[in-house]
Amino acid sequence: MTIYEIIGTVTGIAGVWLAARENIWTWPAGMVSTVMLIYVCLDARLYADVGLNIFYFITSAYGWYAWLHPDPDSVRSELPVTRTQPLQWIWLSAFSGVFTLGLGFFLTHFTNADLSYTDSATTGISLAAYWMMARKKLENWLVWLVVDSGYVLIYLYKELYLLAGLYFIFLILATDGYIKWRRAIRVAPLA
Repeated sequence: MTIYEIIGTVTGIAGVWLAARENIWTWPAGMVSTVMLIYVCLDARLYADVGLNIFYFITSAYGWYAWLHPDPDSVRSELPVTRTQPLQWIWLSAFSGVFTLGLGFFLTHFTNADLSYTDSATTGISLAAYWMMARKKLENWLVWLVVDSGYVLIYLYKELYLLAGLYFIFLILATDGYIKWRRAIRVAPLA
């Protein structure tokens, strides 16, 4: 266990807890967490997760902006929680599948990565879930439940017990986030 793993875990928990409450500080907390976890994943040879954390960092800046600057036609001062549309599901699923196969192939044949396809699948699905969260799609929390379950198993296998615990906590927070965001949809004023 390193200081990077500890800081990444604490700020990761804080970030997801804040996201469940639609708190804008989720994004800077997530940015700190991702920087720390890049070092942890490099050491564990989970290269897809390194790339994922770089993506998280960049997308956190986008999420921060998107939450503060909703559609100009909206009467709300911040982005509302909405549902994922069928066409969005198709694109997100196709993206995740193609990403998994492409990155898995690359990692298997050109690196010394461990768990190439499993790591690529959790990464591809996470990319979709993170975009959904940045756009405040309710179902992002359901996708996180699936992907975080996979991460618990990966990190247990890699003997990264603190990260396995982090993703177990993420499972609890994702459940909480789904409940809170579902309520937000019900009480949101009609635009």
